[in-house]
Amino acid sequence: MIFVGELSDIPVGESVRIHGEVPIAVFNVDGELFAIDDTCTHQDASLSDGWLEGCAVECPLHAACFDLRTGRPSGPPAKTPVRTHTVLVDDGRVYVRESAPVVTAQSVRPAEAGHYAEAGHYIDEVAS
Repeated sequence: MIFVGELSDIPVGESVRIHGEVPIAVFNVDGELFAIDDTCTHQDASLSDGWLEGCAVECPLHAACFDLRTGRPSGPPAKTPVRTHTVLVDDGRVYVRESAPVVTAQSVRPAEAGHYAEAGHYIDEVAS
C-alpha cells in the first residue's frame, strides 16, 4: 500500500498526486475519497490538475471527463478508462492500494486479449 498522507491533507473538493507504478490522483468528494491513475488516457495531462465536478474530474487539457467511481470517460475525446484504486483510511491516515498492473497491447499476445479484457484491464488495441 502507498501512504498518501493525513486525511486533513486532502480538503473536500481537492486532490493530491502520489507516485505508484504510475502517478495516481486521490480526490476528496464531499468526504469520500477516490483514487484513479493521474494521467488522462487521451493525452498526457495530469487529472489531479483538472476540475472536480461531483464524482467526475475534467481533464485540464481537452475537457475529457472521467467518473471517479469507475474510471470510465463520459465521452470524447477520451475513449479508454483510467484505472481506479482502493482508498483506505486508518486512524486518519490515507493509503492507496494499487489495482493490477496496466496491460498494454504491446504486452499482450492477440490470443490473450479477451482474457485480459474480461479480467477488467483495458486494452486500446491488440497488436497483430
